[in-house]
Amino acid sequence: MRYLPALGMAAVLMSLASCNTMSKEECRVADWAVVGDTDGAAGYDPQSRFADHVRSCSKSGSVPDQTRWYEGYQAGIRRFCTPLNGASTGEAGRTYHNVCPAETAADFMRGYSLGKRVHDLRSRINSLNSSVSSSEYEIDRLYDEMKKAADKDRRGIRDRIDDLERDRRRARRKADDLGYELSEAERDLAFFRQNPMAQLSPGY
Repeated sequence: MRYLPALGMAAVLMSLASCNTMSKEECRVADWAVVGDTDGAAGYDPQSRFADHVRSCSKSGSVPDQTRWYEGYQAGIRRFCTPLNGASTGEAGRTYHNVCPAETAADFMRGYSLGKRVHDLRSRINSLNSSVSSSEYEIDRLYDEMKKAADKDRRGIRDRIDDLERDRRRARRKADDLGYELSEAERDLAFFRQNPMAQLSPGY
């Protein structure tokens, strides 16, 4: 991580950050070391986060104290960049902004990778289950449609139902397969939380 250069202040004023991070009143009374500490502990990217604060506070005429904020950020990032927090961050599906110092990044990433695997598998299973539910709903609708359809149209409806049935079976099988992977990933994650340093051993 690098300290924001002085000339960068002009650039962050032009930032296209999409949302306000602080209210006008918060900007006026902010202890920027505390704000930086909070941002670091949350794992925010320092440049974009500080740019967001500058943008938000420009509306109140306040100028964030970059030095104080960065000092706080450095303290907060140390609490963020732990193996167990990496696991929690990954499991929650939050984006990692490559903010951890070199001496803690590897440990953090080990936890993050295990947690992210669990999150991704859960998301894929949920997506497949949603697809199954959508197929079942459409199958029921087509059966109702077929009851009212003319004889010449029933074959086409039947073919669409058959296609949906095949899709539903494939999705269910895939969800079941991923369920086994998820169980393994959850066991790995649980073991890591009990033994975070053991995960660093070669070939684990």
